[in-house]
Amino acid sequence: MKRILIKIQFVGTNYSGWQIQPNATTIQGEVTRAIRMVCGTDVELEGCSRTDAGVSALGLMAHFDVDTRINPDTIYKAINTHLPPDIRVLSSKEVAPDFHARYDVKSKTYEYHFYESPIALPYYDALSTRINSPFDYEIARQACKVFLGTHDFAGFCNAKNNTSTTVRTIFDIDLERSNTGYCLRVTGDGFLYNMVRILAGTIIEVGQGKIDIANLTDILNSLDRSRAGDTAPARGLVLSEVRY
Repeated sequence: MKRILIKIQFVGTNYSGWQIQPNATTIQGEVTRAIRMVCGTDVELEGCSRTDAGVSALGLMAHFDVDTRINPDTIYKAINTHLPPDIRVLSSKEVAPDFHARYDVKSKTYEYHFYESPIALPYYDALSTRINSPFDYEIARQACKVFLGTHDFAGFCNAKNNTSTTVRTIFDIDLERSNTGYCLRVTGDGFLYNMVRILAGTIIEVGQGKIDIANLTDILNSLDRSRAGDTAPARGLVLSEVRY
């Protein structure tokens, strides 16, 4: 039996998130089916993260155990022949039997993409969220600094969050601007349910003047979800990188 780690890239627009669900098309379901087609047996695919419906990934990591003679370093090529065009396995390799794609993660990086326009732009809408003007980029970028470090993010997670602690550490967070819009990039040791989308929604509202940056530290320390910004739409969120 071999434990194989794979790196998956996908556009989440047409899927009901990562996790297999009855009567729904999911990333986990599609990749599991493709592995079964290649290896001739069912496997349990363990992902590093359970992305929501509409969320995309540049490199979601997952592992599975299988008894096969196929070279672990090239099995991803066979898996790809059974996947839809908006899902691709980028690499594969054998790892130690006790390795776990979720529990061994040291850090994850998420990106949230949005653009500023008075009307919806179909080209950008596919993978980013539209916001209304005015938007103060410099103020929004300053707001990012409030969240750097170790904090209790109880006020920045969905009520469905069921983790044992809401304390998380953000190693790096910054807002970048380009010709096509903005990218909020956040790296941390882990994230609560909807945490990145709530961070994005809050930082966007600071840039729009809906939340006073002077109150942001107090909002974070209050642990009160009602005081933070709205949860930003899923389609702007991308799981960018996972490190072990």
